[in-house]
Amino acid sequence: MDNKRIRPDERPVFPKRAVITGGMPYGNKSLHFGHVGGMFVHADTFARFLRDRIGKDNVIFVSGTDCYGSPIVEAYRKLCEAGFDGTIEEYVMGNHEKQKKTLEAYGISPNLFGSSAFGETGEMHKKVSEEIFNILYDNGYLEKMSTPQFFDPVKKIFINGRQVVGKCPIEGCCSEKAYADECDLGHQYSPSELIDPISTLSGEKPEVKYVTNWYFSLDKCMNPLIDRMNYLKRETNTRKYEIKAMEEFLKAPCIYVQKKQMEDIDAVEAAFPQHETINEEKKPSVTFIFENLDDRDKAREVLDGMNIHYRTGKTLVPFRLSGNIDWGVPVPDKDDVEGLTFWVWPESLWAPISFTRSYLKSKGCADDEWKKWWVDEEACVYQFIGQDNIYFYGLAEMAMFAATHVKASENMDMVNTVLPHIVANNHVLFMDKKASSSSEIKPPMADELLDYYSPEQLRMHFLSLGLSSKSVGFKPQVYLPENEREGVDPVLKDGNLLTNVYNRLIRSCFYSSQQYFDGVIPQGEVDEKIKNICKDAILEFERHMYNHEFHRVTYVLDSLIRDINKHWANNIRMADKNDDNELRRQILVDCFYGVRVIAALVHPIAPKGCEMVQEYLNVGDKFFDWNYIFDDVLSLVDDPENHKLKFLEPKVDFFAKPACQFEQN
Repeated sequence: MDNKRIRPDERPVFPKRAVITGGMPYGNKSLHFGHVGGMFVHADTFARFLRDRIGKDNVIFVSGTDCYGSPIVEAYRKLCEAGFDGTIEEYVMGNHEKQKKTLEAYGISPNLFGSSAFGETGEMHKKVSEEIFNILYDNGYLEKMSTPQFFDPVKKIFINGRQVVGKCPIEGCCSEKAYADECDLGHQYSPSELIDPISTLSGEKPEVKYVTNWYFSLDKCMNPLIDRMNYLKRETNTRKYEIKAMEEFLKAPCIYVQKKQMEDIDAVEAAFPQHETINEEKKPSVTFIFENLDDRDKAREVLDGMNIHYRTGKTLVPFRLSGNIDWGVPVPDKDDVEGLTFWVWPESLWAPISFTRSYLKSKGCADDEWKKWWVDEEACVYQFIGQDNIYFYGLAEMAMFAATHVKASENMDMVNTVLPHIVANNHVLFMDKKASSSSEIKPPMADELLDYYSPEQLRMHFLSLGLSSKSVGFKPQVYLPENEREGVDPVLKDGNLLTNVYNRLIRSCFYSSQQYFDGVIPQGEVDEKIKNICKDAILEFERHMYNHEFHRVTYVLDSLIRDINKHWANNIRMADKNDDNELRRQILVDCFYGVRVIAALVHPIAPKGCEMVQEYLNVGDKFFDWNYIFDDVLSLVDDPENHKLKFLEPKVDFFAKPACQFEQN
């Protein structure tokens, strides 16, 4: 089921079962802040919310290390040149363990964080890869193609995708790095289109030789994908910029040629296959549009023969499934094509299926149990990714998954196929610039941030950035020179809502209960105004979670926490001034209800502190269960008359600040 659009006045309907996937980090690195803050925190928050909303047994959250591919081979080669003497398996496994440790430190809670190469998940991934390849082959979606691949004439070897760099050939691309057949902004093209290629091994211009690989017929899925985009726009809450990014590729193949390159445009056109020409007077380029890729490539040959430079437009191209690097998942030998491995991108797209199947197998489930989670109409798969990967997940994956259900000879209907719901976040920038381990601006590592901030503070802040609508800068003051630090650290501004305001409210309620009511919650009816404030917050919170608008979730929590805190502050002074125990009783009834509702809503974001609130309130599993979300604390216990709170010692914090923040003060 897709996330249907809902009106502001209706409650959303969630699936009976849900799989949440987090984009897989490469096995050649530790996690930097963007991995955690740009994607994993959002995926984990939604997974935790759904466990509370539809039941933890109905939610599976999986991710893992992407162990294979040319980036890892290249990083390993450079490491060995610098003196590393371990195997590539040891190198990747070491990074996998570091990634797991970092996620645990941030409270990220996958049911399984696997690896595509090792152990039970690695074996399952090989099995699933073989199954999917065979289904696509049997259904008629695979074709052998001999395509150009770069060959280093000095080293006398074929070079993989990351061992050659040049300029992206796609019109309008501003990528700083382009590799053999994709740039770092995710554009796909043929290796022969790469501009000014250089081998990173020898520093020389590589030769181009032809090799045979398997390709998925993505270009033949244009019309079903267009229908899918129209459906998503009309019926679902898929983010608009996701659809826009996908629609950019759903165009006929075209070529852009600057007018100054063509002395005789008529002669050029006469040599082209059938096409449409757009020649606008004020534009410096002419656009040639073709019916299919074959015609476009024939036109490219014409332009190459005339030594005319050109750029190609975004369109769907056959999606490469295989390659010839040793470090990869083996491709089944078929039709005299042997000894290939899967290209890392396609096998990483179905890796979450492998991980789901591994997890279910570990629970003793039947082999086909995974279908109840991935292909059942009552289930939904939510895939959290970064915006650079929209092409792969939104187009290539959707078409491949649909093709496993429909033969090529039939009419593919993606609209009626159960497909994952993609949740793509924009970039989380470092300060105001894009940072990555492969760019000039190096991002802080995720572990480093925990030297300055608590996991709860960081989780709250990352969610508040609003990555669902635009790229936003992460600006921790600890990374600024002292003379540039002004006002409150923005990371602490959001985190302080928990460590200061909410923490103070909880403590005040407990200490007053212990002082005046023998450590129990007084019985009584919650004030109607407080009930309505909490009810409105619950329903608004639920809608924003359904729409994956996490920054709006933090706005709801901010208002609710401050409203309940204000109710406490405004009334407790009067109760204390007049020693009015009845007023004090009512305030505690109201504010313990507020504390309970807030804890249930904050739980997906800051689970450790909220579970401590549950412990001290002395309440069982119903506390976070949304079947009881509107109930007060005493309604959740078996014996309200004799219920007693756990004693709270002085100066105990439910949401604690790291020691370094006290030292700074």
